[in-house]
Amino acid sequence: MRYILFLLLSINLFSSTLHLVTSSNPSRLNPILATDSSSSEITGFLFNGLVKYDKNLSKIIGDLAERFYFEDNKTLVFKLRENVKWHDGKKFSAKDVVFTYKTLISPNISSPYSTEFRFVESVEASGDYIIKVKYKKPYFKALETWMMGILPEHILRDEKNLMSSSFNKNPIGTGAYKLQQLEHSKNIVLSAFDDYFEGRAKIDSISFHVVPDTMTRFLMLKSSVVDVGSIEPMQFERQLDTEFFKKFDVHEEISHSYTYLGFNLKSEKFKNPKVREAISLAINRDEIVSILFFNHAKVCTGPFLPGTKAFNKDVKAPKQNIKRAKELLREAGYDEKNPFTFEIATSNSNSIRPYAAQILQHQLKNAGVIVNLRVMEWQAFLNTIVMPHKFDTVLLGWGLSPTPDPYMFWHTDSDTKGGFNLVGYKNEKINKMIEESQSVIDEQKLASMWRAMFKIIVEDNPYLFLYIPDSLTVVSKEIKNIEPSPSGIWHNYIKWEK
Repeated sequence: MRYILFLLLSINLFSSTLHLVTSSNPSRLNPILATDSSSSEITGFLFNGLVKYDKNLSKIIGDLAERFYFEDNKTLVFKLRENVKWHDGKKFSAKDVVFTYKTLISPNISSPYSTEFRFVESVEASGDYIIKVKYKKPYFKALETWMMGILPEHILRDEKNLMSSSFNKNPIGTGAYKLQQLEHSKNIVLSAFDDYFEGRAKIDSISFHVVPDTMTRFLMLKSSVVDVGSIEPMQFERQLDTEFFKKFDVHEEISHSYTYLGFNLKSEKFKNPKVREAISLAINRDEIVSILFFNHAKVCTGPFLPGTKAFNKDVKAPKQNIKRAKELLREAGYDEKNPFTFEIATSNSNSIRPYAAQILQHQLKNAGVIVNLRVMEWQAFLNTIVMPHKFDTVLLGWGLSPTPDPYMFWHTDSDTKGGFNLVGYKNEKINKMIEESQSVIDEQKLASMWRAMFKIIVEDNPYLFLYIPDSLTVVSKEIKNIEPSPSGIWHNYIKWEK
């Protein structure tokens, strides 16, 4: 009898595992270096920031910070929680916050998140659990900046090269889960952290299956190998039967992301605004949404998302006009004998975008434009196309926060290695507007400035803004305590049960 009990316990029959799927290997499991979707998703379980959004995305609440307040409009004070431990058992303290800040602003790392700290004058610890942040001037994203995951000083203080550090594959965080296993192209397993400050997660482990192929991911979901996953509109409308919906619930909401076709503005062929406008007018965005999404998406009209204060409802998406597109191309020196030719590069990690590229190719052919396609595995796409900015155009997407930061995407200074201004957009008027807006804390004035930027950026056509997909998330009915909210379903994952 004792042997049987020991055997049951040793093979952990009573443990629970949440099975998820990711389309690519994470590049770095480090919150200040995680720029791809797989790394960002996984590090979200491993690390915490000082603050976070509440489930309704309506206000900012404490995370590693127990409370916070502004001493004046340039001084932010955090009182840190005293019961937080790192995954190795060491205590979290203010020195970790100071270390993370100093690492982010160091010239030794390349991180797009560093720009959010450009207005910080100093970060000082007062004892073990008080942090005082002084800004050079008022900053509208002062609080949101500190949603960045915090790094462990005691592990990384002597690290000479964080970019290539083994820590990026063996992270130690404060999150509800800790890394248990990392098998590239196979499986990434996280286990519940017993000493998590908000209480141990009820599900014992999370298993991420690395599956690049979209059809394989879909079949794994249909066969209940995966507990939570995303499905495409065509799958939802045409490829699922009643048996599936007996096993899964579907949660649909507009995503906080958009897909765009970005021009390399440093390339001679795209410097002419007539060419960019012609390509825009040759595209039928409504057709893309109709064919690919079965009305589970909407046309994107600009860089900030609907429902935010930055959205400019007066800016409409261009309607297809093949005649005018051809006229503009002729004015730019292109015709049937000398057709405009370019390449669209994208990744197969997103199941929709390769098809979107094919539709764009077909639509542009009607305007006499020849489009070549390059569809790549995500990591190769990231390393050889996106990061070095070596492309004609890229078909990509951005996930955005409820409070946009135009600096990260549209300011000339963000056109750097590792920066998010991938296309090399440069508009001095926009630069000035962005710089002025950074210290505006009056919400109405700031919103007005954002809406003005929205209009100018769209008129410049650095991107062709294409579509905003709905998020179709399916969750096994075996998972209990799901609470849908404006932020999605993940806000209370430590309370989920299986």
